[in-house]
Amino acid sequence: MSAPDFWDDNERAQAMIAELNAVKSVVDQFTELTREQEDLEALQELLEEEPDEALIAEWRANVAEHVRKVDRFELQLLLNEPYDKSNAILELHPGAGGTESQDWALMLYRMYTRWAEKRGFHVEVLDYQPGEEAGLKSATLLIRGHNAYGYLKAEKGVHRLVRISPFDASARRHTSFASCDVVPEIPDDVKIEIRPEDLRIDTYRSSGAGGQHVNKTESAVRITHLPTGIVVSCQSERSQIQNRERAMKMLMSKLYERKIQEQQQELAALRGEQMDIAWGSQIRSYVFHPYSMVKDHRTGVETGNVQAVMDGELDEFIEAYLRSRIGKNDKDAKNGAK
Repeated sequence: MSAPDFWDDNERAQAMIAELNAVKSVVDQFTELTREQEDLEALQELLEEEPDEALIAEWRANVAEHVRKVDRFELQLLLNEPYDKSNAILELHPGAGGTESQDWALMLYRMYTRWAEKRGFHVEVLDYQPGEEAGLKSATLLIRGHNAYGYLKAEKGVHRLVRISPFDASARRHTSFASCDVVPEIPDDVKIEIRPEDLRIDTYRSSGAGGQHVNKTESAVRITHLPTGIVVSCQSERSQIQNRERAMKMLMSKLYERKIQEQQQELAALRGEQMDIAWGSQIRSYVFHPYSMVKDHRTGVETGNVQAVMDGELDEFIEAYLRSRIGKNDKDAKNGAK
């Protein structure tokens, strides 16, 4: 069957308003950056005529901050790949290790929630399965905002934690892993063929973070796509029908991304290149003990301020990765043109 149309007129109107607001935000940022540059240039001319050490120091600090804003604005404009501007569906799954890994997955859940809130994005919990003792077994978030997927695609992969375990009476050091998967929320005009016989649909009782029940009926829905083994779950809506519709849309997003990945692999094979696939690989390490450091293994960017990172300060890592990908794509395009 073809993908059903999940959007009513109200949702379409909201999507159009969101797009207009995003465009307005870009224009407003450009206007503000232009004004800042003109002010800095005017102050520079004044200081050249009448030097003032205190004002010069302030001017230099303002110039540095202005350059950082311009860099971020430039990166925002460079996010022009398909669905970069889309909302993001982010899934977290702990690795082997029981409570340790489940607690680490919960820490990542908080980290991404705080990052999104700082950017003014809206976070909706689509599915949340708490751990037996602590942490979570799995969680799915829908993060709504302009370029949400464009930024968060940088976080896809395995995240590694090294710390003294709060669950170990002997206070030993433990290493835990958790995976982060990110796909765009595809628009309603993209059609993915899904056969009913390829689906297994299960229902269960909804439960919120910390084990609080959203309701006591089997309104939550889990859909398994048998040919690929892809599993999606949703429990955020009140009715089973609504949860099923949301889960189907999540499934379509995953199937669409899988289709794109397969096309990229085929193209790489035709070129005779080694495909660089980061799926399932360790992208970043978070070390709490014996020293404090967060290091991204793809770009080499690192910081000793672990607490700031866990509080959602991820832009340095995200921007470095995206710039490295943009540079690689430009290089590939030039090689392809030869």
